[in-house]
Amino acid sequence: MLGAGFGGLEIAALLSAGFGDALDLVLIDKSDCFVFGFSKLDVMFGRHPADGAVHRYADLVQPGVRFVRADVLSIDPTAKRVDTTAGPFVADILVVALGADLHPEATPGLVEGGHEFYTVAGAFALSEVLADFRGGDVVVGLTSTPFKCPPAPSETALLMCEFLTARGLRDSSTVSLVMPLPLPIPPSPLASEALLAAFADRGIAWHPDRLVRALDVARRRVVLADGGELPYDLFLGVPTHRVPAVVASSGLAVDGWVPVDPLTLETRFPGVYAVGDVTSVGTPKAGVFAEGQAAVVAARIAALLRGDATDRTYDGRGVCYVEFGAGQLGKVDVTFLSGQPPTGGFEGPSSALMADKVEFGRSRIERWFGQRG
Repeated sequence: MLGAGFGGLEIAALLSAGFGDALDLVLIDKSDCFVFGFSKLDVMFGRHPADGAVHRYADLVQPGVRFVRADVLSIDPTAKRVDTTAGPFVADILVVALGADLHPEATPGLVEGGHEFYTVAGAFALSEVLADFRGGDVVVGLTSTPFKCPPAPSETALLMCEFLTARGLRDSSTVSLVMPLPLPIPPSPLASEALLAAFADRGIAWHPDRLVRALDVARRRVVLADGGELPYDLFLGVPTHRVPAVVASSGLAVDGWVPVDPLTLETRFPGVYAVGDVTSVGTPKAGVFAEGQAAVVAARIAALLRGDATDRTYDGRGVCYVEFGAGQLGKVDVTFLSGQPPTGGFEGPSSALMADKVEFGRSRIERWFGQRG
């Protein structure tokens, strides 16, 4: 099992629950901890300490599961062999859930003059940057597509407004959001309508269907792909996403991502599955979709181990939360089915949904790590 994010942790937990010590699952990840995406924003805006957002893989208690912290050096999907910095592993069944790698260096000026908030390190480091920020022009911008966690840029712009207001800096600041989409969350018109109303209410400048091409650090300008510019004192960027290089060189990827059967998550290599952000399955790159895909893969692996069959297939459904600030939360329910237009519902925003979000995190830490979150 390559990758210990939503997908890898869900597969490990489900198979451990079904087979216990009879299972022989090796879970490999280069990191030593798991962090929810929403926890990154909590730390970034100073709402929670970093230590409280981190869940150590060393604390993982799952019978039949062994965690190995290592970098993956090569993948042979035909032989189902993986070479790592901890040595080689040969599998009967291989699952690739290595996610998408982020490349801030791909956008000129971003490393030198801006900040990315999509990695754990980037978001955590921004807590100090924001603590020292004294106001000015803030731009939240996308540098490429596809990108993970589609609601996150909107959340960041709204929470930035709340942050500035709490510090008495909102009147001397502007907040702009640049996205390459016609709506904040296109599959859910109701969620998009609520977000656009919130942007208007808070004075957030919304720039749809546009991408950030570069930062002109000397002039303090965000340069857009259509030639337009925006002034900035603080740039919060979503960096370029790419399939991990080790996956690209393995032969698994086609046109940048790993193609899979949209119903079974099987790759074209027998006995090799892929889930989550690393795939081109057609759903957004978000943890909740990786989790749903993982449940299907776990069911199919369990059937193979038992010597029977399963008709479990992936339904393309995912539920995620969107923070509006001031304790208000929205809940988006979307479904992506192959060959059909996506559909989406929306609930909120309301303060009552905060309990749902807390339970979402708590239940997964309990299930994945064998401990209460």
